[in-house]
Amino acid sequence: MSKPLQVAIIGAGGIARTHVPGWEASPYTQLVAAADVNIDMLADFGRKFGVERLYADADEIFADPSIDIVDICTPNRLHTPLVLAALEAGKHVICEKPLAPTPAEIRQMIEARNRAGKLLMTAQHFRFKGNSQAMKREIEAGALGDIYHARSWMLRRNGLIPTPTFIRQELSGGGPCIDIGVHILDLTLWLMGNPQPVAVTGVARAELAHQKDAWATWRDAPIPSDFDVEDFAAAFVRFANGATLILEVSWLLHHDTEGEDMQMWLYGTQGGSHWPKCEVYSSNNTARQLYNRQLKLTKDVMEPHAAECVAFAEAVYEGRPSPVPPEQSLQVMTILDGIYRSQAAGREVSLNSEEAAHGA
Repeated sequence: MSKPLQVAIIGAGGIARTHVPGWEASPYTQLVAAADVNIDMLADFGRKFGVERLYADADEIFADPSIDIVDICTPNRLHTPLVLAALEAGKHVICEKPLAPTPAEIRQMIEARNRAGKLLMTAQHFRFKGNSQAMKREIEAGALGDIYHARSWMLRRNGLIPTPTFIRQELSGGGPCIDIGVHILDLTLWLMGNPQPVAVTGVARAELAHQKDAWATWRDAPIPSDFDVEDFAAAFVRFANGATLILEVSWLLHHDTEGEDMQMWLYGTQGGSHWPKCEVYSSNNTARQLYNRQLKLTKDVMEPHAAECVAFAEAVYEGRPSPVPPEQSLQVMTILDGIYRSQAAGREVSLNSEEAAHGA
């Protein structure tokens, strides 16, 4: 093998540290640099992972011709300028979800990727879980036939991190839609075969966050008064192939769960399925018999955040397509942006480019 691909991480906080094992496990990569405006956090990152090239300014990474891959793990609102700068500097880029807070920014990224001729990937780690991979194989083998309806949700009970990078619009771009909606929506669209969304009816509002003494269990702390994003969102989505989707996401819900409830039901012409249980439901009309089938699963070979980095490194090294192409992330963000637009308009909104020009 020739010289390993040189990797630099921008943003040395919590999520970056879930990526490091992937870069260390891949035979194709070597983590050599990191950047963060928080000098203390950056120094801790360097000590913990043996990274010596540490920069307070990400431009140092872009200017380094030896860097092949840039891994962006910053707050959402910083993704776009950093992705664009990295691509312009000729780097391959993997970026944490959401790829960008608006569809327009993702379009900018796609154009920059095309000019650079480099790979761009969104770090949607749920695709790399063993049960997700097993369900994808089953669907591609025809177990469900044509999928015509889906129900998906990702719900928490008082489950949010009450820090500015999550709860302030100027930093996050949105609430649970942006934070966790991207996870369940991306996974659902991927398992459906990424049909083209055409319209959405949605609501996005804060019903519980501003109640007196509202608090978050994840930090056992009060929710700050400057919380200015939604805490709940729901939508009905229509696709060009006639399929439909019902989506629900929330950080704060009076819901019977501890931690997080993430589920998906897919309904097709030959069968239905449930994720994450990985059950498949079908019938024999002639015999008037119903069948439930449980997929036999093995444990995840690798923690999914690490696995996505390994997959990206392999794609770069072997010249293969991006494991999570930005075009698919554009579908996700077009729907989420449509939820916000539908809430503002009080009606269904088109996701066609002309009507959605401001965001899509």
